[in-house]
Amino acid sequence: MKAAITGLTHYLPDYVLTNEELSQMVDTNDEWITTRVGIKERHILKDPHAGSSALAIPAVKELLEKTGTCPEEVDCFICASSAPDYRWPSTAAIICDACDIRHAMAYDIQAACSGFLFNLNQARAFIESGLYKKIIVCQAEKCSSFVDYTDRSTCPLFGDGGAAALVEPTDDDSIGIQDAVLYTNGEGNDHLILKAGGSVNVPSHQTVDDKWSYIYQDGRYVFKNAVTMMTQTSGEIMKKNNLTLEDIDWVCTHQANKRIIDAVRQYVGVSEEKVICNIEKVGNTSSASIPIALHMAAQEGKLKKGDTLLLAAFGSGFTYGAMILKWADCKI
Repeated sequence: MKAAITGLTHYLPDYVLTNEELSQMVDTNDEWITTRVGIKERHILKDPHAGSSALAIPAVKELLEKTGTCPEEVDCFICASSAPDYRWPSTAAIICDACDIRHAMAYDIQAACSGFLFNLNQARAFIESGLYKKIIVCQAEKCSSFVDYTDRSTCPLFGDGGAAALVEPTDDDSIGIQDAVLYTNGEGNDHLILKAGGSVNVPSHQTVDDKWSYIYQDGRYVFKNAVTMMTQTSGEIMKKNNLTLEDIDWVCTHQANKRIIDAVRQYVGVSEEKVICNIEKVGNTSSASIPIALHMAAQEGKLKKGDTLLLAAFGSGFTYGAMILKWADCKI
């Protein structure tokens, strides 16, 4: 028995923050941003009283409708978020309540930008063990909530978005999650961090004054490790499953930076035509970036049943890894 993605949706807020508008807020310009990160625009949730759940709820409701799934049929719900609504209750609980999902084991995970792959692998384990049969993996990311719009090195990078996937069992070996290698290396902790808000640095006047509620990123260190770790795990999983480049139909990595995506592609050795990339229009939506990119590609008719996809991710922690996924007859 394998686990397959049988439904996929995404949601982006209406407001689009362009590079031109950013250049009026901070010392930057369209050429500088495009050259360095490959982003032209990003979607932002403007409502200051709405949290990340507001980005996932529309995606989950659409997923239930498109797959013909009743809320009471969902028996497991896993939400990944780098910007949860609260410390508690879980963002999963808030989304489930809004979507009338009352009988699922629902919980959050925090694997930063690798959250989708971590989510999928947990769902895979539950499905293959026979414990659950209908699992929703959800990504909810109001990244703008931790962005300092006076810091030109980080504010162009992030956008807001949500995504949801239905994962179900299949006995068709030609589809589903084939394998994954996922790791965490805590040596990267201090290089990509949100210092305030947890139990080490509780919110205070001092943490606000020191801007510890905004993301800190050591750009060069993160770039180097993102390329290294995603290429290493991509090579590892291909070797483990006896795959060559000819066996791979599509590559989709975390959409963090176009230069990172290009570097991974070049190291792996695939042509640009095989790479799924939407960063120009969406930016970095953390754990939601891969499912949003996959859903957009599916809507464009790029993905067909049986296609072999190589997915790779990297995030704070450092969390990182790769997955081999064979595309199912997925409702989009």
